Amino acid sequence: MPDAGPPEGGVYEWYQRGVQLLADGHPAAAATLLMRASDEEPGSRSILEALGRAQYDAGRYRESMAAFTALISVSPTDDYAHFGLGLAASRAGELRLAAEHLALAVAMRPDLGHYARALRGVRARQGSA
Repeated sequence: MPDAGPPEGGVYEWYQRGVQLLADGHPAAAATLLMRASDEEPGSRSILEALGRAQYDAGRYRESMAAFTALISVSPTDDYAHFGLGLAASRAGELRLAAEHLALAVAMRPDLGHYARALRGVRARQGSA
């Protein structure tokens, strides 16, 4: 099968279509398109966040960890980036890393109960390991 080449449009259109694919329940397709957008705009916070979410939803936890790590390097105080990295690390079996980043997310946003629940879940898994 010949290479179809890049998708039509530019980075913004790729991002928009990727987010729509994610919303429509097609995370693997979204991740592919968002990865292309990220290659063109590697420091884009919105692209990295969407890419990390798409990879997570597609079950590609190590790739999701890399996207959220890149997002943290661009925006160290992004609580959602720490939360996403923590969730992905948890699914990848990296419980120490998961607990570290979930604790940071909780410290940044103690008002978000789902952050604290995720941290408690990881700590419970650490205790039983």
